[in-house]
Amino acid sequence: MELLLILCFVLGYVFIVMENAIKLDKAVPAILTGVICWVVYSFAQSDQEIVSKNLMHHIGEIGGILFFLMGAMTIVELIDLHDGFNVITDRITTTSKRSLLIIISIITFFLSPVLDNLTTAIVMASISSKILSDREDRLMFAGMIVIAANAGGAWSPIGDVTTTMLWLGNQITSMGIIKMLFLPSLVCVLIPLILVLRRFKGNVKAMNTSFTSKVTREERNIIFYTGILGLLFVPLFKSITHLPPFMGMLFSLGVVWALSEYLHRNKLKEEKIPVSIIKALEKIDMPSILFFLGILLAVAALQSFGTLQALASYLNEAIGNNIIILSLIGLLSAIIDNVPLVAALQGMYDLQQYPTDHFFWEYLAYCAGTGGSILIIGSAAGVAIMGIEKVHSSGT
Repeated sequence: MELLLILCFVLGYVFIVMENAIKLDKAVPAILTGVICWVVYSFAQSDQEIVSKNLMHHIGEIGGILFFLMGAMTIVELIDLHDGFNVITDRITTTSKRSLLIIISIITFFLSPVLDNLTTAIVMASISSKILSDREDRLMFAGMIVIAANAGGAWSPIGDVTTTMLWLGNQITSMGIIKMLFLPSLVCVLIPLILVLRRFKGNVKAMNTSFTSKVTREERNIIFYTGILGLLFVPLFKSITHLPPFMGMLFSLGVVWALSEYLHRNKLKEEKIPVSIIKALEKIDMPSILFFLGILLAVAALQSFGTLQALASYLNEAIGNNIIILSLIGLLSAIIDNVPLVAALQGMYDLQQYPTDHFFWEYLAYCAGTGGSILIIGSAAGVAIMGIEKVHSSGT
């Protein structure tokens, strides 16, 4: 039965990797794989009470991750609906290509830990596409945005989904990961930035920033700063209340939601809907949420069966060096989605073996977070920018 379970997982993952070739959203095979893996585990286990107990235990952990992500996504979408990110773009006035690349990279690096790397990459790539007319320049900027977004997300508990998973699993603490990974992540950005800067000369044409906003400047600023402060408040909420982080995220969402309703209370319905929570919920990436659900369910089945623990023992015997193992994970994350890789290692190694804030978990966060920058298809941020710039995996 264990071989059948592994086969189902591998086959499901093949369909996930072949998403573009088979024209099927990766959430579909992920959900099916998650359910089928638990069906196989159920048939292999004679005591169904144990199966149910394990399933409900994992559902509790998975649910915390999903609610956290949904809350964060909704806050970010509310900020976007209120044109909140123009608070940042309005302050970019330079026309020098080199200065602009430095500014974009720095903003991306420090915005990603708050908004998450995917959202930050989309926002900054959209800004760059409006500023730069030359396609080659845009692609170089896009590459630096991916690197900066992934590196920035690695050192924050809410900057990358894999770092968030480790934080929610108590493998890392918010201050521990910031202190340990900030400098390595900064180096990860500075080295390629220095190399890329040598290729840029001259100025860009003045960009056209005129647009019709659905909200006033005051409403935009209030929602932007409240949303950012709400996201930053989540780690503090956890340290004060000792409740799971998704509770803090839901609290912040409730505050931003209530504030947006108050700001638009006197407007007509047709004026309120475009900037309402309803519109924000329509825009959040639910297929990605369902993808995480399916993958985490499948990995949980492997963990409950004991397969991941056996794999951990094999790796320790065959390789015996955690730095090599985790470095390989980083390289693999450029090809394979880093979510199941990190989820698998969380199931393979426990807190008794590697306690909270152990180097093992911090280096895993760094490798999984930054390894996806090696290839444009290696991270969600890279794939998103491919869509914005209409880049195909076979070429530009």
